[in-house]
Amino acid sequence: MYVHFIMILGSTSNINILFYEACSRKLYLTEGDYIMKEVLKYLNECGVFYLATVEADQPRVRPFGAVCAFEEKLYIVTSNEKKVYEQIESNPKVEISGMSAGTWIRLEGILRRDDRTAARQAMLDANEKTLSRLYSADDNKMEVLYFEEGTATVYSMSEPPKVLAL
Repeated sequence: MYVHFIMILGSTSNINILFYEACSRKLYLTEGDYIMKEVLKYLNECGVFYLATVEADQPRVRPFGAVCAFEEKLYIVTSNEKKVYEQIESNPKVEISGMSAGTWIRLEGILRRDDRTAARQAMLDANEKTLSRLYSADDNKMEVLYFEEGTATVYSMSEPPKVLAL
């Protein structure tokens, strides 16, 4: 399995660290766990990333910054009082784009709502500084959405794109 990771991500240093952590803690991470952690790390390094939706036939793009991994899925958060939430409900196909350290990422996929309190709490815990003044896990306006399926592609001007299935 570790060789497969190297082929997908092209980074032996990250694999060696992951392998050491897995062996020393007796953790067994799946390929999905590792890819999710890499995508989450990248988006957090971006700080701000951009979510694109569609309203009728018009594209809509806006900045986002809160993201988390929960139960091997990548989550974003918004309010059910915002137009972006209505747009996602109407057409759950979205794209996210962000840039960090001279590379950029594009995530494309389908978002699904998760109405569980545990998922909302995971988002709050991962983004406490940003979200604690806006939402609570049971405020009836916070919505967490996860990528049901999707692809993340990391681009660079000097290397071939790295494609990761979410």
